[in-house]
Amino acid sequence: MLVCIPDVLDWTELKKIHALIGDGAFKDGRLTAGYRAKRVKHNLQLDKEAPGAQEAKTLIVNALKRNRMFQRAAMPHTIRPFLISRYEVGMQYGMHVDDALMGGHPKVRSDVSITVFLNAPDEYEGGELTIASPFGEQQVKLPAGAAVVYPSSTLHRVEPVTRGVRLAAVSWIQSYVRDPARREILFDIYRLREKIATLAPDAEETDLAFKTHSNLLRMWSE
Repeated sequence: MLVCIPDVLDWTELKKIHALIGDGAFKDGRLTAGYRAKRVKHNLQLDKEAPGAQEAKTLIVNALKRNRMFQRAAMPHTIRPFLISRYEVGMQYGMHVDDALMGGHPKVRSDVSITVFLNAPDEYEGGELTIASPFGEQQVKLPAGAAVVYPSSTLHRVEPVTRGVRLAAVSWIQSYVRDPARREILFDIYRLREKIATLAPDAEETDLAFKTHSNLLRMWSE
């Protein structure tokens, strides 16, 4: 399930993040890539020790914590520290799959990947996030402040940037619900129950919709 989430960050937050990260303290992105991904990763990433880096990442995490669509689509148990990436002209990230286990001890399982777009799509050409799916490749290039979440198990790439600079923040989530098909069912039922609750808040069917969602979540969460 691929879900695009608008307005995760508002203009004030984006402006502050840009001021915090500036133009410096970016390192070779291959330093944080897995064994096979190093072959195809060609970008820059903000040094985690850079002034303002942690504050910028905290702004993003706090925005996601209050975003209901993200919470329902990803059902996050653990969110890995964000990486803030910069793609200049000629840079790209070839086809790869994200590592299944990340971090130190204990390791975090990557169930859901997230990209938060930090600058406007008209500020650069190329740079689309391309995700392989059973229905063919899907390309994503969203407005500044928007995000996309998708299963970490999918092959994906970032297309070459041919003009300007692409800025994005990426992370990985261990979900309370490991299976992507079950997460999709729960997300669909969540949207159904919210619609029913709006149309018929006192109906017996509304209670049943909330009951079904809660009991499936209880059954499938870990």
